[in-house]
Amino acid sequence: MLQKHYYTICIFFLGVICFGQTATISGTIRDDDGVSIPDVQIAVLEDGSYATSSDANGHYTLIVPADKDITISAYNISYKQVNQKFKLKSGEKVSYNPRLAVKNTITQVDVVYEKNRNQEIQRIDPKNFIYIPSPSGNLEDLIKTQIGVSSNNELSSGYSVRGGNFDENLVYVNDIEVYRPFLARSGQQEGLSFANPDMVSNINFSAGGFEAKYGDKMSSVLDITYKKPLKFGGTVSGSLLGGSLHVQGVSKNRVFAWSIGSRYKSNAYLLKSMDTKGEYRPRFYDVQTFLTFTLNEKWSIEFLGNVANNQYLVIPANRETTFGTVNNAIKLSIYFDGQELTQYNTMMGGLSTTFKPNSRTKLKLITSAYKAQEEEKYTVQGQYYIDQLEADFGKDNFGQVAFNRGVGTFLNNGRNRIDANVFNIEHKGTRQVGRSSELLWGIRYQHEIIHDKLSEWRTIDSAGYVSPYNPTEINLIDVLKTKINLETNRVQGYVQYIYSKQLRDSSTFTATGGIRANYWDFNKQTVVSPRVTLSYKPNWTRDILFKASWGYYYQPPFYREMRGFDGQLNPNIRAQQSIHYLLSGDYNFKLWRRPFKVILAGYYKEMKDLIPYEIDNTRIRYFATNNSVGYTEGIDLRINGEFVKGIESWATIGVLKTMENISNDRRVTYFNSDGDSIVKGLTFNNKPVDSLVVYPGYIPRPTDQRVTFGMFFQDYIPKLPSCKMYLNMQFGTGLPFGPPGHERWKQVLRMPPYRRVDIGFAYQIIKEDKPLPKKNPFHQLKGMFISIEVFNLLQVNNTVSYTWVTDVTNRQYAVPNYLTRRTLNLKLQVKF
Repeated sequence: MLQKHYYTICIFFLGVICFGQTATISGTIRDDDGVSIPDVQIAVLEDGSYATSSDANGHYTLIVPADKDITISAYNISYKQVNQKFKLKSGEKVSYNPRLAVKNTITQVDVVYEKNRNQEIQRIDPKNFIYIPSPSGNLEDLIKTQIGVSSNNELSSGYSVRGGNFDENLVYVNDIEVYRPFLARSGQQEGLSFANPDMVSNINFSAGGFEAKYGDKMSSVLDITYKKPLKFGGTVSGSLLGGSLHVQGVSKNRVFAWSIGSRYKSNAYLLKSMDTKGEYRPRFYDVQTFLTFTLNEKWSIEFLGNVANNQYLVIPANRETTFGTVNNAIKLSIYFDGQELTQYNTMMGGLSTTFKPNSRTKLKLITSAYKAQEEEKYTVQGQYYIDQLEADFGKDNFGQVAFNRGVGTFLNNGRNRIDANVFNIEHKGTRQVGRSSELLWGIRYQHEIIHDKLSEWRTIDSAGYVSPYNPTEINLIDVLKTKINLETNRVQGYVQYIYSKQLRDSSTFTATGGIRANYWDFNKQTVVSPRVTLSYKPNWTRDILFKASWGYYYQPPFYREMRGFDGQLNPNIRAQQSIHYLLSGDYNFKLWRRPFKVILAGYYKEMKDLIPYEIDNTRIRYFATNNSVGYTEGIDLRINGEFVKGIESWATIGVLKTMENISNDRRVTYFNSDGDSIVKGLTFNNKPVDSLVVYPGYIPRPTDQRVTFGMFFQDYIPKLPSCKMYLNMQFGTGLPFGPPGHERWKQVLRMPPYRRVDIGFAYQIIKEDKPLPKKNPFHQLKGMFISIEVFNLLQVNNTVSYTWVTDVTNRQYAVPNYLTRRTLNLKLQVKF
């Protein structure tokens, strides 16, 4: 029986390899200067399953159908598309060496083969980041308007994908996983994210249902690739929020290529628009280098290095915030003493070696080391006054303080530090099987060393009494005094196979199946994740593709998930589990003789062993227990295309619902002798005589944002195309929140919706396709543009979190913490 199956498998693969009559086209792709171009897509326009891409030396080999008229298209996002007609005989071999010209700023291209179209992967043009109005200056701002993505904080690089939190997103740069800060409590503390936009050549993003070759997180994948320089050049940019410098080059023998980028950022200008006034001294900078050595056609070496220092110092002075309704307006005034200092120092180095024994096989060995030293020191005292404002329009003091509702003092103190070291070694391989199938595999070992020291506490003094009041002692709140040393190991691997076949009716079927495993020696748990994606492209006049994806997505804890509110680790923590079910379709079409694309996706996630958590601004605090189950369901719609001729714009809308049921979560209501429920601060008779226990069941998760909308729109003056406008818009309904106390069933109130519009106006002084005369002293410059940006154009007070203050009766007030207000920014970028 085994021998029979063996012969069947051999015949199957032989049929895949030998299917159809084919010919071969090969050659080298170069630019106008004769420099070879890597990563150019070469495909048959009539049948996208015949496709490949050029290697590091610009070489390619493409198998094509024989005895029929075909069009070979060569396309790269930085160059103009070139098409060439062919009709080859069976077995014929032809040499074709196209030359590509640098793409103009405004141009139109045909929709060619998309390598990732059959997967749950979306390709994003990194050049759009240059124009997008970005308060943070991070590449992630380009992701926040993509399908399934939402964000409620313009100062943070974090984003939520289809109901997940920030920690559920994978981020890779050149196949190396990068991490978010551990101690950041707010967006203004985060500083610069890892990816340097000036060095990026390609961005792939998946909002769920991604392949087995990607790691173990429950929500999304952001896969970034840095560009390999082809010639000397660079960019310089500066704005009121910071600046950047990027220089690249290549040796004369084209063996060694280098790219160095440095960024500096200070968001003090933005922070001055917030309610809390004081002295802000943020300083964020980093230096990155990407080196490539192409030894020959088979061997190449790459090195990626990064050193970053993010420092945030604030000496708060005072704060005034008005909140409530017209009939019940309240003002909070706080006068501060003390300061807050947060520092993140990170270093990362990655070395990879790629070996291509033949045109069908690629083997890669990656080693990397990541080191983070994070520290926060704060001692801040605040004296607060809660005042009722006059709401009677007929009185002279309307809108002024009518009377005081409470006074108090709070004191927050912390001395926290975490050192994290992550070392890993990984092998990845790909093998082309036949003309349209591919085998992928990989194995990775990771060693982690974490030293964590927590020392923090806070206290509240309301009207001369420490709250909670005790006549004999002073009680501190949320006291944490812990030292943790953790050293663990992980082993993970995957196997994935992609099979594509053109059916008799010329429709195309593609199946991607894979399985990955992950073992962690801290809890001795091994998780296995099968994942499958099926795509079908019918032979219709209209270019429509249907996809269905299913898979297990485990997320083993890294560190924060396993540390509870008491600062201790849970040794019995397990991996969270999410099962994805996705159905989607995309449609490429022409409108006004311009290319457009529509994507419609519906999804359902079944989640088990969840670790409940709370979100305060950007700080995620976990309950460190797998005591919750949940689900997420929703639908997403995206349209992108040339709404204005020659330039791309897009819009996305999403509707979702994410809920969870926490075991042993219950609400207890106490009643007094009058039969009234006891509410501290409102009822006078607070002696309980009876109680009622209610189990709330499913409640909204902290990321339950029911409706989201994102749009990026570009326009220009037809008779003056150098003058352009860029509009970035985000909307999201309110997120759940609740009073402090770590009782999730109380966190079902809703914040106001997030509404944000940023706009930029740019003028291109020097165009890449129109170089200056050599007599001009600036003729070495290839491009220059200047722009004016207006952040928060509509002057909306967006709420990111709440500060809870308490009066002597223990009544709590939720005071909104607003994000940045309307500000102007001036930006200049020069390309040479």
